Amino acid sequence: MMASVVVIDNYDSFTYNLVQYLGALAEEAGGGRGEAGFEVLVFRNDRLDAGALEALAPAAVVISPGPGTPAQAGVGLEVIRRLGPRVPILGVCLGHQCIGAAYGGVVRRAASPVHGKVSSIFHDGRTIFRGIPNPFQATRYHSLIVERASLPEELEVSAYLEDGTVMGVRHREHPVEGVQFHPESILTTYGRQILANFLRLAGLAVEAHAAAGPSRGAMVADAATRGAGGV
Repeated sequence: MMASVVVIDNYDSFTYNLVQYLGALAEEAGGGRGEAGFEVLVFRNDRLDAGALEALAPAAVVISPGPGTPAQAGVGLEVIRRLGPRVPILGVCLGHQCIGAAYGGVVRRAASPVHGKVSSIFHDGRTIFRGIPNPFQATRYHSLIVERASLPEELEVSAYLEDGTVMGVRHREHPVEGVQFHPESILTTYGRQILANFLRLAGLAVEAHAAAGPSRGAMVADAATRGAGGV
């Protein structure tokens, strides 16, 4: 049975940019012979519960950006709490905020909302940031942040702005990572490599140096065709 990466879509236009990147990386994992090394399944955040997702036995889960707050992110918080100890999870923007909230952190309004701002991101060089220049440039679209002072002991800051604003969190024991910025944005440098690094943490055979843009041949399976919900 082919390995799968499940994307939880928080009703956001950026979701399919993420899906394209993941699909292109799936093609590379398949050796570039027109066969994917894993499949990408997309579910809206209100179309399945954590138990149904767990039954799919995904190799990894990506929680997308989206409007609203973690409390409005459907199954997101439940997935992090239930699958986080065993399944690699990457949260992007709202998904990142869900990770902070799931473990007891405070998500609050940022001093200044940003929409399409390119910022220098500093990081610790570990896990998803392995091999990424420090700093690198990334695009931000958000009005909420995870408050650094509220982070529980089990979460560490993995990326930040020059002023200390949290741009990434990591669970100290579980394979759970969050990024406030958008790795899928065309103006984010090394975004695809960050995604490739995450997939490698999940045991998927993706080249560490993969950094090109998404391809048109992305293998994306509509979850409705699998009889387990749908987009």
